[in-house]
Amino acid sequence: MPFDDQMKKAQIAWRHSALPDNLTPGPQNGGHYDHVLPRQDWKLNLWPGIVRDLPVYLDSPPRIQRHTGCHNLCSSWIVCANLYFPFRSLAGRQMLAAFLRDKISSDIVSVTNVELEYEHPQVRPSALGEKDGHRGSGQTSPDVASEISTRSGSGVILVECKFTEHNFYSCSGHKKKDQRGRPPNPDPSRCEDYGRVLENPDRQCHLASWKRRYWDYLRPASCQAMTKELSRCPATIGGYQLLRQHALALAIAARDKEALVASAVAYDGRNPRLMRCMARSTGLKDIATDWPRLFGDRVVFKTFTHQSWVAWVAEHDSSADWSDWVRYVSRRYEFAEHAGAGVAPDGRPQTAAHR
Repeated sequence: MPFDDQMKKAQIAWRHSALPDNLTPGPQNGGHYDHVLPRQDWKLNLWPGIVRDLPVYLDSPPRIQRHTGCHNLCSSWIVCANLYFPFRSLAGRQMLAAFLRDKISSDIVSVTNVELEYEHPQVRPSALGEKDGHRGSGQTSPDVASEISTRSGSGVILVECKFTEHNFYSCSGHKKKDQRGRPPNPDPSRCEDYGRVLENPDRQCHLASWKRRYWDYLRPASCQAMTKELSRCPATIGGYQLLRQHALALAIAARDKEALVASAVAYDGRNPRLMRCMARSTGLKDIATDWPRLFGDRVVFKTFTHQSWVAWVAEHDSSADWSDWVRYVSRRYEFAEHAGAGVAPDGRPQTAAHR
């Protein structure tokens, strides 16, 4: 059974167990489904520990647009909120810093702030040519970001969070039609020659006609040798979100005071198809190993699994402050069976002595 179907089945089972009084199929994309809640009940999709704080956070200036599918039990936006938003507290940031030190860079000293739908305070969306959106809609807003201090300065870790998705979506500029009324691409075949896109993005990339400036940052960092390995621009089919997030990371890195900037992907380890989503369409066999070769080393690119995060918290939560959270996310998403060391089958933290 495909992973997304497995998760729909699992979330329906969780709904029957955790929400027995709320079983009415919810609406999405013209249909009604058992793995979707009624729209007004989207808060039932949240870990109870953030039911009060998250809506307040979203509505506080500058207002953040929550995802339109946040009532879907398989929503990756909800997975992101449930897994990472709770760790905005001081104790939570200390836990997150230790994890990021292990997964991203040993130079990380602390996490000073955690934000959903991130917008950098100095590098505005206009730096990428994005002028009509806001946090959570119409602009490059990484799902979650950790502002950090390092041994040599400040920095930020931008994270794209995925769950059951098969890819990172296809480039809007590659399409022959555009739902927002922008000029459609008159010649999508231009996207098929990545070398020519790099040589003259103003002419070869249709996004330039929309005044998007991604290549202002990507082109100088691009590895020319990789053009021979790619059958088309990596944004064309399956890599659009990665390209935009990397462009934002490079724009932030261009500021001298940013000591460490990383673009990362957090995903479910049971969904390996995501890491290979561009193999046939573009030639990148594995995103974890091939994407870092595209745009040099000024921006760190890493991937990690949600299971590794849950296991880390469970194993390092010596005071059991996060035991309720570990239990919830483990049972809700069946991480208990797949997170590895650190989580017992019933979702409880498991110490080395227990193992």
